[in-house]
Amino acid sequence: MPQSDGSRHFGANVLCATPSYALAIAEVAQKEGVDLRKSKLRIGLFGAEPWSEAMRNEIQLRLGLKAVDIYGLSEILGPGVASECLTARAGLHGWEDHFLFETVDPASGAAVPAGAGGELVITTLTKEALPLLRYRTRDITRLETAPCMCGRTHLRIMRVTGRNDDMLIIRGVNVYPSQIEAVLVGFPAIAPHYQLVIERQGALDHLTIEVEALAAASDEAQDKLGGAVGQHVKSLIGVTCAVTIKPPGGIPRSEGKAVRVRDLRKR
Repeated sequence: MPQSDGSRHFGANVLCATPSYALAIAEVAQKEGVDLRKSKLRIGLFGAEPWSEAMRNEIQLRLGLKAVDIYGLSEILGPGVASECLTARAGLHGWEDHFLFETVDPASGAAVPAGAGGELVITTLTKEALPLLRYRTRDITRLETAPCMCGRTHLRIMRVTGRNDDMLIIRGVNVYPSQIEAVLVGFPAIAPHYQLVIERQGALDHLTIEVEALAAASDEAQDKLGGAVGQHVKSLIGVTCAVTIKPPGGIPRSEGKAVRVRDLRKR
């Protein structure tokens, strides 16, 4: 927490969760008639799964708090490898006194130019029990070395856009689930809950996006909404997909990391 704003938030109630579970909490509270925006929650620390700025805005709107991105890996340390500051929330400050951060080309392992996107690699500097050298995280990001407006000079890990092993190739188009999330969250008439279903149809892979409607609707209205969502995804990401509109509560909730992709090709 930066020196400039730490005292102002000292003693504030903090929620720590995955982003998807924070939305699940908000949903249950709304059903119970509880307005969490009037609660004493002021700060939310969210991580453990990729999430978009659209998801951040949705969480803040529903919970009435300031959402902060945190980063960690069980193999390295757990939560605490990097965190956004409350002042800027423009990249996660990596604790360079404990870790060496690099970005490499995911295919070759070669270092990428400064500021370019690549796979995050971490070397532990002070860990004694299980030191790790150039540990490949599979997380895709870029590193920013310019000082933050909060005054810190630690490098910043910019928002993780996805993982190497999460990338989908749909008919020649490379896409990460977080890219689709950024398009879906905030779209009129749908809730911020979704799953991506991958199937093999003939020789090609086929993507179906399952999204949840905010309210029950007729089959005709669902078909119209599904068509609009599909066109929106196609125009912004370039991938052709089918869209299935589920009724409210139709997308499974998770208490841990959300299951965003159901790959049926392996069956």
